[in-house]
Amino acid sequence: MTRTDPSRVGTGAWQERLKFVIETVREMSAQTDPQRMVETYSNRVRQVMPVDGTVSLSRRGYQSPDVRVTRASIWTEDVNPWKQRDGLVIHHGGLFSKLIYADEPTVIDELQVPADDPAAPFVAGMRSAMAIPLFDQGVALNMVILFRREPAAFERESLPERVWLSNLFGRATHNLVLSEQLREAYDAVDRELQVVADIQRSLLPAELPRIPGVELAVHYRTSKHAGGDYYDFFPLPDGRWGILIADVSGHGTPAAVLMAVTHSIAHTHDGPPAPPAMLLDFVNRHLAARYTNGNGTFVTAFYGIYDPGTREMVYASAGHPPPRVRRGQGRGADARIESAFAPSGLPLGIDADERYADGVVRFEPGDLLLLYTDGITEARGPGTADFALFGYDRLDAALAGCAHDAGDALTCVLRDVDHFTGGAAPSDDQTLMAAAFTSDSTARN
Repeated sequence: MTRTDPSRVGTGAWQERLKFVIETVREMSAQTDPQRMVETYSNRVRQVMPVDGTVSLSRRGYQSPDVRVTRASIWTEDVNPWKQRDGLVIHHGGLFSKLIYADEPTVIDELQVPADDPAAPFVAGMRSAMAIPLFDQGVALNMVILFRREPAAFERESLPERVWLSNLFGRATHNLVLSEQLREAYDAVDRELQVVADIQRSLLPAELPRIPGVELAVHYRTSKHAGGDYYDFFPLPDGRWGILIADVSGHGTPAAVLMAVTHSIAHTHDGPPAPPAMLLDFVNRHLAARYTNGNGTFVTAFYGIYDPGTREMVYASAGHPPPRVRRGQGRGADARIESAFAPSGLPLGIDADERYADGVVRFEPGDLLLLYTDGITEARGPGTADFALFGYDRLDAALAGCAHDAGDALTCVLRDVDHFTGGAAPSDDQTLMAAAFTSDSTARN
């Protein structure tokens, strides 16, 4: 790009001045580092207004007469006042304090500074000065002072424009600093949330249990770093297995914390976690008494105990979405989908006196069971009228079309959900658990 001759900016044609302004603005807009932005702007300003020295001041966070020098042309080392703030010296009183606490722009034609003034080393050899306050919340929290070796070197006619332009630049720099601080804060929060997510995932089973006559598959995805979905397996006497799936209301870190609390309560039950209604009673009582009382949070849960010997599952439900069962080997239009699980009580944590009831369902070889959280059925489709929900009908259709394979059941459902939502990231946590029942000689009829 052809550079504008800065010597013509002050007095040249308006086209030359406009080119210089555009070049400057373009260069400023490309900056992401406030330190680099200040350096670039200072170089530009010196092209149109040569000076023999500069000092930048800050009173941010101080009371009169304290002031801090944040930049100075006499310094031989580059100092970043935002990164090295504690290394900058605080001055008490003197010329710099007087100028910045005056809250007014000032032009000094004949600069005279006593030798014991803290400003003396910065102004040695200078005869005139222009002090430009940079306002924040109506107060001159910062100031830039320009110096010349000649007396009366600064025209007062240019002072209004200098104050205006310097403050506009100051606001742009301040916004860039805030943006950088915000980015750093987000990065710190992001790292902390990742730790929360790692802790949460460590509470989930490291591997799926081997249950005779049952093929298991699980999909778990949070809408944020951490979430409130929870699943677990409990080995029980006589080869039985407890299978739990739960969903904390809301999502994100608060839901993850309550999920961890629910996990802890479930694992502190005295004796085996059976029968299902007794475990849900226990978890509900402790949640409502200590953790969810009056704060509006709750946990839906489904807990079943499967006996491979009888192929029966004793279960209890606390307001959880009803599991789906595809009976037999029929697929597509021939598939028979049912929700054979009733009754269901209130979600956990709402009423400490709620009592849950057990039910029983029997499975046969060829049956396919699907447990899920409402992040699946309540997934929204952006291309549908009123952002319709994925719902039970679409879930059943996906289950009907899959092979008799637990992994394929998850694939079919997730593929249909992804197609329905247009590939959008989930707005709620999503957990799927599929169990395909196969022939096994240990079953007792």
